[in-house]
Amino acid sequence: MEQRGLLARLGSGRRQVDAVQSVLDHLKVLLNTCQGESATVPDYGLMDFSDIVHELPHGIHKIQQAIRNVILKYEPRLKNVSVRYIPDEEPLVLRFEVVARLNDDSRSLVRLRTSMMSGGNFRVD
Repeated sequence: MEQRGLLARLGSGRRQVDAVQSVLDHLKVLLNTCQGESATVPDYGLMDFSDIVHELPHGIHKIQQAIRNVILKYEPRLKNVSVRYIPDEEPLVLRFEVVARLNDDSRSLVRLRTSMMSGGNFRVD
């Protein structure tokens, strides 16, 4: 039986929320995995940024590009990905905003903030 009206819209809204949450969960794993940690996919995850941190503020562009490229490669549910650096007063934290569209019929906008902490780990909000 086909759902119509309010129930159909509520059901599709729930699927969309689930899809966004699934993407966010995957991005948490993806951004906190260093390249080489996966035996089957050696370039899964981000490169080690320890050398780039010494190039700051010029290295910020390299980090932005790395985040964007890894998302485009390993999160096919997103498209039109942009990564923007967000200056912060705390010198040991680099903040970025990721904006993308879901690659489905809804093409919903996904916006999240991520912070690279002093140990190289990413927090995804």
